[in-house]
Amino acid sequence: MPPTMSRMGDVLAGFHAAWEFESDSVLIRFERGIRTPKLFQALGERRIPHEAIAAVTLSPGKRGTVVLHAVPRAGADPLMEAAAGQLKDGCDPYRLVLPAERETLAEYYADELRARLPPDDGGPPDRYLVAAPEAPLQFKAYDGKASFDGKQVSFRWFWTGASSAKWKAGDQSFSISDLSGIEWRSPEVFEGHLRLLRRESPVAQPAQADQDPAAVVFGLGYGPVHESLPFAASVLAAVRTSGPALTSDGVVAAPVTAGVRRDPADIADRIRHLGELHQAGLLTDDEFTTKKAELLAEL
Repeated sequence: MPPTMSRMGDVLAGFHAAWEFESDSVLIRFERGIRTPKLFQALGERRIPHEAIAAVTLSPGKRGTVVLHAVPRAGADPLMEAAAGQLKDGCDPYRLVLPAERETLAEYYADELRARLPPDDGGPPDRYLVAAPEAPLQFKAYDGKASFDGKQVSFRWFWTGASSAKWKAGDQSFSISDLSGIEWRSPEVFEGHLRLLRRESPVAQPAQADQDPAAVVFGLGYGPVHESLPFAASVLAAVRTSGPALTSDGVVAAPVTAGVRRDPADIADRIRHLGELHQAGLLTDDEFTTKKAELLAEL
């Protein structure tokens, strides 16, 4: 006879993860084995409150398996909001894959979990119900290094990958209060990128991420899902709990970007690169002089 979920701590183990059923939530612990998806390893464990689950399904899987799926409620989990449906089934943290012989046990837990879900009011919650990955976080994109300390996002450009538009703009730092959201496009598809969406901007953001100083672009081996998606989710959660920055007279302040201090060798490399852009006609004399002065001021 199956165990009763009235007792906390019942565990259902599958491939790559184990679900522990508690009175008000499901604690998902991911394995760290070599075959476990890297995203699962990066997440470690996640607690999913019952109120963050919209439905529970059980369906046949591949090669003699069944899949228990806790369908997340829209707007409840910043990770799934950032992913926006782009995760492959094998990397979906809400799917537990089990051997087919455990189908009866899985069906029992699915029924028990369904019975504990609160009524769906039809709308998204007013806050995230599942905790986001904690800052500080960072990852390497193709054209720069992205870092987040919990209060601001910084992009430090790589001279080997960044476009001339980004070199002109310089390294960027965005306060969370200046952002309205993020746009994450998986590195596993064409033109993958992470773009910061600003509350107020004097000019429209460029359509192409490689021309936008508020975005970093991915590429083969750069910005992998297990690094860039938790980063995006953490930023998104911080943005949602933050209000717009206000000036002393109550007006929404414009976003502020600031250069990141570099070491002398790095500054010298950047000045050489600026000289190459200037000689190629991509920078005017005034642009080259101004940018060179800004770099020298960082020393």
